[in-house]
Amino acid sequence: MAATAEVTPEVGTAAVCRALGVPRATVYRWRRPPTETTKRERPTPARALGPSERQAVLDVLHSERFCDRSPLEVHATLLEQGCYLCASRTMYRILASNDEVRERRNQLRHPHYARPELVATRPNEVWSWDITKLKGPAKWVYYYLYVVLDIFSRYVVGWLLAQHENAGLAQRLIRETCTRQGVEPGQLLLHADRGAPMTSKTLSQMLADLGVEKTHARPHVSDDNPFSESQFKTLKYSPGFPDRFGSPEHARDVSRGLIRWYNHEHHHSALCHLTPAGGHRGRAGLVLAERHRIQLAAYRDHPERFVNGPPRIQRLPEAVWINPPDTATSQDASGSTQTDPDDLGVVPSINTYEPLTRSGDSTAARRARAGRSLNATGTCLKIVDTFRRSCNAVLSPVFDRPEGGTGESVLLD
Repeated sequence: MAATAEVTPEVGTAAVCRALGVPRATVYRWRRPPTETTKRERPTPARALGPSERQAVLDVLHSERFCDRSPLEVHATLLEQGCYLCASRTMYRILASNDEVRERRNQLRHPHYARPELVATRPNEVWSWDITKLKGPAKWVYYYLYVVLDIFSRYVVGWLLAQHENAGLAQRLIRETCTRQGVEPGQLLLHADRGAPMTSKTLSQMLADLGVEKTHARPHVSDDNPFSESQFKTLKYSPGFPDRFGSPEHARDVSRGLIRWYNHEHHHSALCHLTPAGGHRGRAGLVLAERHRIQLAAYRDHPERFVNGPPRIQRLPEAVWINPPDTATSQDASGSTQTDPDDLGVVPSINTYEPLTRSGDSTAARRARAGRSLNATGTCLKIVDTFRRSCNAVLSPVFDRPEGGTGESVLLD
């Protein structure tokens, strides 16, 4: 600025501006002495409402009759009654000046649902169950497949096929499944979504009598019941699953075959590619040991073919989570491996349920250490007609039995 003031008398302002590449108006503004500028308040129009009139409009908007209505509704209602206070836009200005422009209707406040954080460290500790539809022979005809799944072993402990969703059927299925699996009071936690059969009062009372704790997924959150959803997808994407079922008997036979395949032949990727039946019945350690022995023999014959080094011992995950807490260790990856520290010929422990747990810990201590939080198990308020058409709804509740069993069980009225 000082240089432009010295050179301007000799060459002129225009030449200085061209040399500096700035407009002349900018140079003139630099030279202008600073002046204090004050913000002028907006003048009040002569037609504006007075303080008493504005307060009268505000009192009408605050009245019990109009407290939950929009200014447009209030303006139209008053006009129909032969009363005109001001324009609807003026009502908005008055509300804005009092910081009251918001939703004036009484909105429904949804309750906060806690995120279920469940952990299973052994079979028959946490079960998950759900119901899926199977397409029938005609449009709008469906059959309903009830499946109870153990989340630790992924083993289907009980299933049922019916023509309706019914809480009475679910009650009978879960009661007999607990009996066949030898579930003791206080041992099991049952997890499900918030369908009508799952939240029924009949089922809640039966679970309380059996000493089974229950939790529910959050509304509209499919990830809160992942194991049942994944099992349904595995069944429906299998090659033997038809597009439609011709009859209830056809649906029962196909479901029985698919669930047997899932339990005894399907090698689950999250279980070190073991079958769910092997993990549920305590044969996982033997199978993993035999696999490791075969891999070691192949390694001794051709070590150059194992580019990643000697074979590693596979172990089942220590715990299986539904929504693991952020502070806890994340769930082990499928087929997690650990190198044998001493010798390649060491056989892994047969007890594959708790390979890494501390000795002497009880189930309650493990749950407390893992930070497990459960939903409240109070009585459900939603009551449904649980026994509606239950007599003709039962088609075939089927429970998978261990080898050597006497067959399947059909519940009859």
